Amino acid sequence: MCGIIGVTGRPDALQLLLQGLERLEYRGYDSAGVVLAEGQGLWRVRAAGGTQSVAQLRKLTEGAPAAAAGIGHTRWATHGRPSEANAHPHVDCSGQLALVHNGIVENVDELRREVLAAGHELRSETDSELVAHLLEDALAGPAAGDLPAAVRQVLAQLRGTLALVVVHAATPELLVAARRVSPLVLGRARSGAALVASDVPALLGEAEETWVLDDDQLAVLRPGACEVQDARSGRPVAPRRLEVAWTLEEAQKGGYPDFMSKEIAQQPEALADTLVGRLHPVEGIGLDEVRIPEEELRRVDKVAVVACGSSYHAGLVAKLAIEHWARLPVEVEVASEFRYRDPVLDERTLVVGISQSGESVDTLQAVRHGRDNGARALVVCNVVDSSLAREADGVLYTRAGPEVCVAATKTHVAQLAALELLALHLAQLRGTLAPKRAGQLFEALAALPDLVAQAVERGPAVAAVAETLLGARDVFYLGRHVGYPVAMEGALKLKELAYVRAEAYPAGELKHGPIALVEPGTVVVAVATRQPLWEKLMANLAEVRARGARVVALASDGDERTAEHADEVLWVPPTEPLFSPLVDVVPLQQLAYEVARRSGRDVDRPRNLAKTVTVE
Repeated sequence: MCGIIGVTGRPDALQLLLQGLERLEYRGYDSAGVVLAEGQGLWRVRAAGGTQSVAQLRKLTEGAPAAAAGIGHTRWATHGRPSEANAHPHVDCSGQLALVHNGIVENVDELRREVLAAGHELRSETDSELVAHLLEDALAGPAAGDLPAAVRQVLAQLRGTLALVVVHAATPELLVAARRVSPLVLGRARSGAALVASDVPALLGEAEETWVLDDDQLAVLRPGACEVQDARSGRPVAPRRLEVAWTLEEAQKGGYPDFMSKEIAQQPEALADTLVGRLHPVEGIGLDEVRIPEEELRRVDKVAVVACGSSYHAGLVAKLAIEHWARLPVEVEVASEFRYRDPVLDERTLVVGISQSGESVDTLQAVRHGRDNGARALVVCNVVDSSLAREADGVLYTRAGPEVCVAATKTHVAQLAALELLALHLAQLRGTLAPKRAGQLFEALAALPDLVAQAVERGPAVAAVAETLLGARDVFYLGRHVGYPVAMEGALKLKELAYVRAEAYPAGELKHGPIALVEPGTVVVAVATRQPLWEKLMANLAEVRARGARVVALASDGDERTAEHADEVLWVPPTEPLFSPLVDVVPLQQLAYEVARRSGRDVDRPRNLAKTVTVE
């Protein structure tokens, strides 16, 4: 994995490839490369300069041959270390066939033995190169001269996930793409060029029409034409059109120094857009896209939330809200573990999958497992018509717009809002919330965009506090009740952006081990806005201060009692306790951002991370 772009039918194919790779940099990568199909064969160049690899490609491709077709890739290492030899595109022994690949080939050891036994020379440590040699053999056999047939033949040999684009020197204007789980989108440009990419931003401003390539489908792209087949039978199928609501301008920095600062600033708008049309003073919560009949939702007796990373933290907040308001038991599981523990599921279970992209493969597989075991599936995601959205019985879209920075900010806040809506909707259907209390909560929910805007505007004050964290070796984040998931999100942001060792704990766990690590110079960040366990949290802060820790407290405006327990305070406007994560997370995002910037980190593209995880 991570980013794929292919184009055929444009004399400036190289520029479109490089432009597409630049727009896919947000996914995270360690190397990059392109292959051009030109008159004399294939021309390849690769770079392994980390997140500067695409910039290096621009220099390395100066003087490249003219070509109307080509493929490109940004790689996030899975099989094989980050290196130029392991960078995509990979070629066969003849150098006449090249491919790019996202995903994991699970039967890699078996296929490596087969490829070596057939006499092929392997030049990389990757699973992807094996596919190139398998295609080479297929083209030398029954599929001679028929690249789509060769791809179909090899797909039958591969186990695992994949998104694949192949080009051959014998047919330089032909690209063949295939998908199994890992996403691919197709496009046709106004110029007549045919395009393929792993994500929509690579096609923005170029594709006049876009389609989704579904699982086990194969696309044959030629200038002016894009045909889709069933990958098993080769029979033609009609591709599903993809309506893209995002604009090219939304995927650009727009005057901000980086995408993260832009996306933090966009959070009030993302929140307002996610709430609009769903919060009715008289009728209550309206979630038309959910599509699961209300009588089925009333019969639900358990909710299983599956998610990863920041989405998992949003799921922990959802658990508290659903259990408190709707009185339903909720399990929250890291999606990559869910289906392997044999969870107890039936037709009265609601599986809720949360994913910004809707393409996270572990969440996708967890949702599939739930449906295979009779549960109904509801997905919360930011991308219309994503794989998860198509897989589920119902979908609740966040409306955050494209998020380019690898670290989630506005999509996380939008997820929290959508999940709070879901919790209130379930309570409404089950009759577990008194009308007066429901009205109070609706008013508080409607006020959140303004409160988040106030929090965003306090960035300069957060920057001053960030100075005190520079050079810190150990940072502990503490929270109780709904503050604990916020603490987890804050610690994650500091780890992934500033590369600082940061750990989050429920504050009550301090005495069960972690307090042994607290010493003079340790920094403790506490989510200390008012909630049911506030007094207990204050006692925990007294314990760490007594051992020399420097305390940074997140506190509600005017709460001087909390300030007395802290060395530094991050002030936020108060709201309902179960809504507080939407406000409280903002200064923790800003804190991590400011520490990272002052430490010389690339906040948009942290090392070793990918925006969309398309392998388990």
